[in-house]
Amino acid sequence: MADWSDVRALALALPETAERTSRGSLQWVVRARGFVWERPLRRADLAHLGDRAPAGPLLGAYVPDLGVKEALLADDPAVYLTTPHFDGYPVVLARLEVIGPEELAELVTEAWLCRAPTRLARAHLATHPPEDLSP
Repeated sequence: MADWSDVRALALALPETAERTSRGSLQWVVRARGFVWERPLRRADLAHLGDRAPAGPLLGAYVPDLGVKEALLADDPAVYLTTPHFDGYPVVLARLEVIGPEELAELVTEAWLCRAPTRLARAHLATHPPEDLSP
């Protein structure tokens, strides 16, 4: 079971990452571009999800593209979900209570790679090859 301290440690281990609070929720940014954040469900989300709405903490995370988003949602619905708010955006919500530590590390790092400037991402990948995506 992951928690916000795990997300914080993973995110802040990545180059040029900062933590901030936006609308009372935690957010991690790379050069002012958010890549993962605390995402409480809003009234419209709860209405859409109904009984399927998770009670635990949710992490919003960018993914490389809509195909990756659809694959995550289909392959592991116990961990990943979305709401109409994110339709058309390469973003997933992950249940922190059930995501494993390795999967969380991969999700945070991939989100960072999606949002980091190209040169910064390339420099990071040069020292952290894809087979070792954890920070």
